[in-house]
Amino acid sequence: MAEVRVVDLRSDTVTRPTDGMRAAMAAAEVGDDVYAEDPTVNALQERVATMFGHEAALFTPTGSMANQIGLQLLVPRGEELLCDADAHVVTYEIGAAAALGGISTRTWPAVAAEIDVEAVAAMVRPAGYHAVPTRAIAVEQTHNRGGGAVLPLSTLEGLRRVADTAELFLHCDGARIWHAHIADGVPLQTYGRLFDTVSVCLSKGLGAPIGSLVMGSAERIEHARLLRKRLGGGMRQVGVLAAAGDYALTHHLARLADDHARARRLAEALAPCGIVDAARVRTNVVPLDLTKCAIDAPTLGALARERGVLVSVLGPRVGRLLTHLDVDDAGIERAIEVLTGLLT
Repeated sequence: MAEVRVVDLRSDTVTRPTDGMRAAMAAAEVGDDVYAEDPTVNALQERVATMFGHEAALFTPTGSMANQIGLQLLVPRGEELLCDADAHVVTYEIGAAAALGGISTRTWPAVAAEIDVEAVAAMVRPAGYHAVPTRAIAVEQTHNRGGGAVLPLSTLEGLRRVADTAELFLHCDGARIWHAHIADGVPLQTYGRLFDTVSVCLSKGLGAPIGSLVMGSAERIEHARLLRKRLGGGMRQVGVLAAAGDYALTHHLARLADDHARARRLAEALAPCGIVDAARVRTNVVPLDLTKCAIDAPTLGALARERGVLVSVLGPRVGRLLTHLDVDDAGIERAIEVLTGLLT
């Protein structure tokens, strides 16, 4: 019996290193990164900082660590961060801002890319008698739980003005900012100049097996090294991993356009089933809304898995599909065949 090909659309984190990436990892020159002596890590940090117009960057094992370092650089213990209610930093990082950074958070309603800048400005709380002062604002580009939504440049510029007026800092969780860059054509340096700290991920759409970076001023990144060590992120001969990220930036950035096109193909094929608003799919995330569907998300996920298609189940009536490096056109067509068959 022929083996059923699995089409894994749960996340863009499931990719495996390509042959070229493995070769780059095997050939990497290494040193002790705790001593800042790994040449491959140092080169990657300099490359990414330059791409975004920042003075310095620091390699971290995970995006959550990069985010938490970025927030701790901006918000003192006992002070406040503003972000949206679905932001990764308050949804998927297990309360790290409070538990590890002593950071208080207050959120505005989750609206993906449609942020009311004036409403955010009205939330800012100045220091006063027993008040928790607002110190920073965080945004997510692209927005994961917002269906891969791209925050418009005008919105980000508006938030920068709010931050400047109120003497606040601005952090960007840019795990998928690469996708926003490809989708909207906004230069990475244009994004970078808007934020005091930026985190980026190499192990999602870019296809590296591990790694993120946090960027900022040289002074902040020097402090970030201490925070990384405190969080258990001091690494030694880690150039073998940095080489994967460097390879990904060279070979996998422009091809994100292919993932976006495949996501649109998925969305347009599933739209007649009433579970996708295809017009809102602009990057590699296809959110599934099964509230008006006869089948719920766990059942759809289980039946699709039996047929070799893996779907992310986020709730009783909520699912998600993500396109990535390891899913080609044939995989997309197989997923469409299976999912439309189950839904119709």
